[in-house]
Amino acid sequence: MLAPKRAKFRKQFRGRMKGQSARGNEIVFGDYGLKSTTAGWVSAQQIEAGRRVLTRYTQKGGRVWIRIFPDKPISDKPPEVRMGQGKGDVVGYVSVVRPGRIIFEMVGIPEELAQGALIEASKKLTVRSKFIKRV
Repeated sequence: MLAPKRAKFRKQFRGRMKGQSARGNEIVFGDYGLKSTTAGWVSAQQIEAGRRVLTRYTQKGGRVWIRIFPDKPISDKPPEVRMGQGKGDVVGYVSVVRPGRIIFEMVGIPEELAQGALIEASKKLTVRSKFIKRV
């Protein structure tokens, strides 16, 4: 799973996800990409599941880039614990994804195959996304 090696602070506030993605919204490395159309959190487990789908499609050549990284810690309190006593323990990491953000990029396989792979990978994510090509 992806996780930061070290962080300045162990826990973070939840934050807000308003507006469009200001950066990471154009295809840079590959020819095909998966672009987010809604805002949300994408967990490290979801990124790994999408990566597995894409690498299965690119066995015979091709390259995959993951354009997001889960650097936001998510805390959770155990079940049946009373209110108070501070914030819960860190249980995982997520990446904040806003509309327009490129999540995955691919190159080296035919367009139909890339489209199928990226649509299959999008089913593993909690944000809606669409297939796009380099212009």
